[in-house]
Amino acid sequence: MRYFYEGRFDMMIHANAAPPPDLQKILIIQTAFIGDVILSTVLIEKLRQHYPQARIDFLLRKGNESLLQGHPQLTHCWVWDKKRSRSKEVYRLVKALRAEKYDLVVNAQRYATTGLFTTLSGAKYTIGFDKNPLSRFFSTRVSYRYDARIHEVQRILDLVTPLTDGAFLRPKLYPTADDFALIAPYIERKPYICIAPTSVWYTKQFPAQKWIDFLDVLPEQYQVYLIGAPEDHEQCALIAQQSQHSNIHNLAGKLPLLASSALMAQATMNYVNDSAPLHLASATNAPTCAIFCSTTPDFGYGPLSDNATIVQVEELLECRPCGTHGHKQCPLGHFACALSISSMKLMEVLPTE
Repeated sequence: MRYFYEGRFDMMIHANAAPPPDLQKILIIQTAFIGDVILSTVLIEKLRQHYPQARIDFLLRKGNESLLQGHPQLTHCWVWDKKRSRSKEVYRLVKALRAEKYDLVVNAQRYATTGLFTTLSGAKYTIGFDKNPLSRFFSTRVSYRYDARIHEVQRILDLVTPLTDGAFLRPKLYPTADDFALIAPYIERKPYICIAPTSVWYTKQFPAQKWIDFLDVLPEQYQVYLIGAPEDHEQCALIAQQSQHSNIHNLAGKLPLLASSALMAQATMNYVNDSAPLHLASATNAPTCAIFCSTTPDFGYGPLSDNATIVQVEELLECRPCGTHGHKQCPLGHFACALSISSMKLMEVLPTE
């Protein structure tokens, strides 16, 4: 048994076997949500730096594959359709992965099914977090360091530190020529800001009325683009209709994820919740104002852009955070973590002329 320590971060790695000296075929596994895939792109960047000739593939869930469309560092994306028969899909993918004969599989997830993909892949060397239920079968188990000082990106990079180096990287996405063509009419209307006002979880979402209050004091010189998924279009339309600001364009559901990230990259500012658009902004180093309601940046999912501001309630609330994820409603009914945030705080992050 061998243990590796990275003193600065107090990282522990339990290795059962030495990795192959020459890695030619690598698979990265991350089948969670959009934000998780975005943050895991640091593995692509880091491994490409150290293994420039290697083939790198990625396994993700169906619906997220557009994030990596045309990615110049990837050869192939495997797609797991979770809506199909679980057993048939697992069998199909395991069979396909084994046929590839990967030298290395890096599992960035902590759930059993991805552990199954990892252990049954037939790879020469496998790495994953110790919290994965099947981690005892991995070649190397890396401690998942849940600490307020550590960003999730650093935790992910821990997986490959023994094979690469300890330098920090930002996640990175690569919008295609088609994506830039889609946003061409919008980026001409400068200055503009992007607002992603919704979240899957209600308590991670700055309330609609708060967005309206902000828009009502925003100078008319700013073109506003409301962005989000198709299911966010109605909420965005409501905000646009009730606001007195005259230059609002509802783009929710009209742009692919990569096009949205390209639009955000050239915005004067991007206003986001603790949700996927925050990570889209980080992956393009876009200026970011991240609003945290029921969750906190201490969980390790804060913005990473050079120009990034976090806005959250200033007073200490004993009920906050009320969980590592959001809720469909405030458990105590007052939603003070969101309603106590002044909309004027959002104005303060705009650059002054």
